Amino acid sequence: MSARKHMTRVLIVDDDPLVRSALTLMLGGQPDVEVVGEAGDGREGIRLARDLRPEVVLMDIRMPQVSGLEATEALRADPDPPHVIVLTTFDADEHVMAALAAGADGFLLKDTPPAQIVDAIRTVAAGHPMLSPSVTRTLIDRVRADPAADRSTSARERLAALTERELEVALAVGRGLSNAEIASELYLSVPTVKAHVSRLFEKLDVTNRVQIAITVHDSGLNGGS
Repeated sequence: MSARKHMTRVLIVDDDPLVRSALTLMLGGQPDVEVVGEAGDGREGIRLARDLRPEVVLMDIRMPQVSGLEATEALRADPDPPHVIVLTTFDADEHVMAALAAGADGFLLKDTPPAQIVDAIRTVAAGHPMLSPSVTRTLIDRVRADPAADRSTSARERLAALTERELEVALAVGRGLSNAEIASELYLSVPTVKAHVSRLFEKLDVTNRVQIAITVHDSGLNGGS
């Protein structure tokens, strides 16, 4: 008898019932994805996420009561937070940066093809950040527009506070490696890598792996040396 396929539990948070229905219908046809609930605003999304314990939350930005950014920040502050993919019609610069600052693991536009949304869910569930190409360009443009010297100095100062092993893990995260890949490269166990990444969140004052990677990029080390 074959082992049961792991199902990635997903919560959909969007104030548009048609969007929720479309996403539920689309994801319902996937053999490894299970929609465990739907919420119509950020406040309900927080409550359901804490009750249902999904691995991934698809989160709209503009919603009544509590916005998607506020809900994301609240959930990411929990002891064992879900991964959050912000799914929105807006790719404005301030939305991208605000979502990343709130702790989102991914940022996709609602016109993203269904197959790419499914791939994004699988990617962030595995511990990797996921940004749509247009969002990546926006992020790069924003980084280029900021004073490079100030960013580099700040990033290097933050990385200097790390132990040698923590720095190695940070550089590996900056290269986009998963916890398993980091464990193999540095001859560590996966739980040990997870512990190091958790300490990086605290020491670098970040909430997700994307922000660690940005810090590494800004420092100029780029994980390659």
